[in-house]
Amino acid sequence: MTNYGFFALAFRQKYIKRWGLMYNISEETLSEHACEVAIVSHALALIGNRYFGGSYNSDRIATLGLFHDVPEVYTGDLPTPIKYFNARSKESYRQIEEKAIEILLEKLPPELSEDYREIFYYEDNDPEAKKLIKAADKICAYIKCLDEERCGNNEFTSAKGTLLRAIDELNCPEAEYFMEHFLSYFNMTLDELQRNGEEN
Repeated sequence: MTNYGFFALAFRQKYIKRWGLMYNISEETLSEHACEVAIVSHALALIGNRYFGGSYNSDRIATLGLFHDVPEVYTGDLPTPIKYFNARSKESYRQIEEKAIEILLEKLPPELSEDYREIFYYEDNDPEAKKLIKAADKICAYIKCLDEERCGNNEFTSAKGTLLRAIDELNCPEAEYFMEHFLSYFNMTLDELQRNGEEN
């Protein structure tokens, strides 16, 4: 019997919680994270095109961001300290993730599987896109830390510092622009955001 369960499995990202080792005031699902990474990666591509002479396909970048964690419906959201504990664990996780991707692709009609294969394996052929997706992923995680701290949860303070350093180390001008021009608004209340917009 043919199994075309790819999309049903992708939708199960909403059942996978991120930050599993940490106390969360507001739990974040993989679906929420994927949506936010798509939004930020799309923005980074546009920033690159408008301000830094880039030639990104922003729609494609957004799609890559949207699908970047889908294999975790099989692997789960493995904590970063475990995933990158050493070279051996990193390579083992890479192999597991590739196996998850292949299982997912098998759950598509052959006419579609190659299109999705390109989405999942873009990193080998597009290092610039990989850099933007990585930057967006870290920016979204940093924003999560800000949200938790704003609600009085100090559990994320150390992670926030680690993520800020990681973003800086990417040497990604698009990410630097986003952080400089847009990040402060994530610390505002809804009323403050609305007043700010009305004043401008």
